[in-house]
Amino acid sequence: MPLVLMYHSVDKCESDPFRITVSPDRFAWQLSWLARHGLTGVSMRELLRARAGGTARGLVGLTFDDGYEDFLGEVVPALHRHRFTATVFVVSGLLGEHNSWDPGAPRKPLMDADGVRWAARQGMEVGSHSAGHRSLTGLSEDALWHEVATSRTALEDVLGGEVSGFCYPYGHAAAREVAAVRRAGYGYACAIWKSGLSGTHALPRTYVGDRDGALRLRAKRARHRIRWGR
Repeated sequence: MPLVLMYHSVDKCESDPFRITVSPDRFAWQLSWLARHGLTGVSMRELLRARAGGTARGLVGLTFDDGYEDFLGEVVPALHRHRFTATVFVVSGLLGEHNSWDPGAPRKPLMDADGVRWAARQGMEVGSHSAGHRSLTGLSEDALWHEVATSRTALEDVLGGEVSGFCYPYGHAAAREVAAVRRAGYGYACAIWKSGLSGTHALPRTYVGDRDGALRLRAKRARHRIRWGR
């Protein structure tokens, strides 16, 4: 299983109750840490393509959930400085709005359609994070299909191209949800935790936060190697 890092927002933030925000300075340092250790951050599309071709050594998947507007001003320029790429998973039904699913968190603006297209033109992969950022496991069959399939169609209309990646909101995914994502035509999907479903349509990821310096990053990389032998 490849090493995939999970980020959300990169911004200056005084209040961050859910620990989803990394400061720009810390993020720049984390990217430099990867580069100093011979690692290259890439999108999931690139990582899985390289993995299929046996050339994924030294590659690390970089993912950003929710599609915050700061991806455009903070993340993309920092990635470009290292010639890295990443995948950003956006909520198709909330483009240009804010993180309304987190009522207890600071309000954060989300990318609009123009921002999504701009990110793609900068070499970033855009994937779906559902239509409305709802936990999929409690939904009816019709609502589940809407969150999974309709979001893909909507984003493909925005981008004018294929959307092959999905990311489960909150990491919630059981067998039914994984099957729906596969049936909707996605080539892969990102989860969070290791489970009996772990595989191409439920890829586990490693959370990265603002407190992650050298010691924590080394520990997280070592834990992944022990767990997966990579």
